Amino acid sequence: MEFYEAVGRRRMVRNYTDQPVDPEALDRIADAGRRTPSAGFSQGVALVIVTDEALRSQIAEFADEAAYVAKGLDPWISKAPAHIVLCVSEQAYHRRYQEVDKLNDDGTEIEWPVPYWWVDAGAAMQNMLVAAVAEDLAAGFLGAHAAPEIGALLGVPDEYHIVGIITIGHPAPDRRSGSLKRGWRDLSDVVHRDRWTG
Repeated sequence: MEFYEAVGRRRMVRNYTDQPVDPEALDRIADAGRRTPSAGFSQGVALVIVTDEALRSQIAEFADEAAYVAKGLDPWISKAPAHIVLCVSEQAYHRRYQEVDKLNDDGTEIEWPVPYWWVDAGAAMQNMLVAAVAEDLAAGFLGAHAAPEIGALLGVPDEYHIVGIITIGHPAPDRRSGSLKRGWRDLSDVVHRDRWTG
């Protein structure tokens, strides 16, 4: 599939068929998440691929999927045949920027003007969402704030923050988000050339 077609087809899907996902496709999607920009090549992003049905059901329970279903929506978290739990270690960035080639002239670590670990995690997420489309699959995203217990469930080391869960599967008909009614902002409202004007 051509890149721009995959980007154009990408959307958050929240319903899946029971068809399993090819493990090799999951590996390719995860590899796309690994091959993203990383401040100082810190590589602080880590992923947990979850295909075990009991673990996926427990994640769905932690995320209160029952309340979601009670609103008339599909049980998308438990039904997704695969989850990729996106994690990032802020400490990996501090360790990298305390190495000799990254220190300030006075021997101190830089002051972080932006927490680039979150930027890098976002880049990994986007790569995986587009990679899922390129694999003829669908994907959705669940913020980890909805399920803070998943770190212990999956044995994620304490130094890693769980950013969220990408659900992956073969798409089934779903109810699209009401937010989509807003439509895309016009490109001329988003892009400014040379100077921000208007």
